[in-house]
Amino acid sequence: MGLCKLGCVPWLLGILFLSSLELLCMADVHYYDFIVRESNFTRLCTTKSMLVVNDSYPGPEIRVHRGDTVFVNVHNHGSYGFTIHWHGVKQPRNPWSDGPEFVTQCPIQPGTNFTYQVILSDEIGTLWWHAHSDWTRGSVHGAFVILPAPHETYPFHPPDADQTIILESWYNDDYLELIRNSTLYGQAVGIPNAYAINGHLGDTYDCNDTIFRMEVNYQDTYLLRIINAAMNEEKFFSIANHTLIVVAQDASYVTRFATDYIMITPGQTMDVLVHANQNIGQYYMVMRNFHDSAASSNNNLTTAIFQYKNSVGGPRNNASLVSLPEPDDSNATSSFLSRIRSLRVRQNPPLRVPRAIHRRVYIAISTNSIPCTNDSVCITEERFVAALNNVSFVFPVIDILQAYYKRSINGVFTKDFPLEPPEYYNFTGDLTILNRNVTMGTKVVMLNYGEAVEIVFQATQFGAGGSHPFHLHGFSFYRVGSGSGNFNNVTDPKSYNLVDPPLINTVHVPASGWVALRFFANNPGVWFSHCHFERHSSWGMDTVFIVKNGGTKATSIRPPPASGMPVCSGA
Repeated sequence: MGLCKLGCVPWLLGILFLSSLELLCMADVHYYDFIVRESNFTRLCTTKSMLVVNDSYPGPEIRVHRGDTVFVNVHNHGSYGFTIHWHGVKQPRNPWSDGPEFVTQCPIQPGTNFTYQVILSDEIGTLWWHAHSDWTRGSVHGAFVILPAPHETYPFHPPDADQTIILESWYNDDYLELIRNSTLYGQAVGIPNAYAINGHLGDTYDCNDTIFRMEVNYQDTYLLRIINAAMNEEKFFSIANHTLIVVAQDASYVTRFATDYIMITPGQTMDVLVHANQNIGQYYMVMRNFHDSAASSNNNLTTAIFQYKNSVGGPRNNASLVSLPEPDDSNATSSFLSRIRSLRVRQNPPLRVPRAIHRRVYIAISTNSIPCTNDSVCITEERFVAALNNVSFVFPVIDILQAYYKRSINGVFTKDFPLEPPEYYNFTGDLTILNRNVTMGTKVVMLNYGEAVEIVFQATQFGAGGSHPFHLHGFSFYRVGSGSGNFNNVTDPKSYNLVDPPLINTVHVPASGWVALRFFANNPGVWFSHCHFERHSSWGMDTVFIVKNGGTKATSIRPPPASGMPVCSGA
């Protein structure tokens, strides 16, 4: 998590951009060991034990170069099983190491280990890794930094140093117990007790908690690698008296623009330049929630310090005076997101926005309720669920990838996820009189290799309403359009940006609105798609896209690792 001086690695000064073949030839192989076990941490005057990697919160940073391969041997020294996901890494033809529990693998059981092969391709900048089991990612997560390849340059003047900034949720209770009790009682998990920046709660809470300090030199430029690892909260972030220059999102360069704040959803990463050009002193870095639903929210400010060397005294301003949008300022969110455009530079993959679409998927997002079952001790007669096109996803006991690849395992999933809502209505209107019951099932979408795909996510006013961050594993996609109200498939595509849409892996779906994504299904495998609000994913706001093999070995799923996969207890 420390500040990395970029001037100490001379290969960053190279000026030649290599072809894909040259990059492959120069790619390196890295090895990491993750020891996952319980460790004690004290926050808010309370000490608790939680599962972490290598006794650190956040976990260790992986720092490699574009095109490298990383082997991570994960040792489970804890008391329950989990998996690790490499968020935003496409893993070409390698779903075996993607990580979502019961989708591409079964949990790594206590006392065992599993080695992930993380294959990088064209990703550049900042991604992250996190547990993908229940709510374990609340404490098991860390940064995945992808530096330019040897002899490759930044598409901007190289910064003097870079710093990872991870935005987090903090619960005094155990993460696994939180979701287990939520499932048992059919109710939502409560709001966090606090939030953290790089594991520090800052100085706005009642206890004397530590505050993260980033020490800077006057007139130096810093690249902030910002990751929203919060469980259920989109975030505004700003630095007092300093301008932020956004240069990348989700490991892809964007057209640079200046802003006083950013809005970043859970799962997203954003690279931001900051020039330390103010009077020598200490300045607050501040984050708070963007919240546009009827659900409860904690709107506390959380702080860190942007500290010039040789400064004395405390921060120059009050944290509450830092310029941030109001927590429910949807206009500030949409205004910020509308400025993000792909940058046409050689360091980015060629811009290939699908135009002739082969497969369209229109997905209505909802939170719903169903009658309480006999195996639950519900507080009310109904329990919360969430759904896509009225299907609430049920995780199987054998992973979907194994069942699909082996062909001999039946009954794990069905291929009938609806490609449009089963019923059309005013999705963003008053829905109080509509039936909110859903179908429970493990339904997937089948895609042919190479198809041009368009997905439109439609937010609805079921439940608390509000916006949603959606993540698709195995791909980056183009965010080609967004709007308010119900999507109109005749008029709304006329407003699409097919020239320079941002290339991302996690997208903000606006409350009472829609967002349109496009990509080519050129990565064979089993790929999870889900809301990155952990409470919604836990309730079933998920589905799976299976991309069939192409006609050649190079367009087909790689064989499973020779050492085997974690054993499924339900097999």
